[in-house]
Amino acid sequence: MSGWTNDELSKIGAAEELRIASLRRDGTLRNPVTVWVVRLGDDLYVRSVNGRTAAWFRGAQAHHAGHIHAGGVDKNVTFVDADPAIDDGLDAAYRTKYRRYAARIVDSIVSAGARAATLKLVAR
Repeated sequence: MSGWTNDELSKIGAAEELRIASLRRDGTLRNPVTVWVVRLGDDLYVRSVNGRTAAWFRGAQAHHAGHIHAGGVDKNVTFVDADPAIDDGLDAAYRTKYRRYAARIVDSIVSAGARAATLKLVAR
């Protein structure tokens, strides 16, 4: 069970962008950043186009909790490292969803660095 309702999965999966904010050590939220989100089955995933060194990604890795907003859905989430075995499926999902963008833009989200910075969003 993913913790997401079918309605939430549909709305977030269809959203063009997702606002993501990780928790600080003191429990407050960092400033949100905008990322692309894809749905694969009953799960939602985000990637850092700038790899594992991006500030928002480091924050997500430090505390594994935060908040997202997309498609009219606001939700507290846990960040879990994605299984690299699904990278090809996620690449296909990104290429399909964002195909109207220039190839060089989409290529950045399916690069080796972005693939290494993939998080599964788990509702909490």
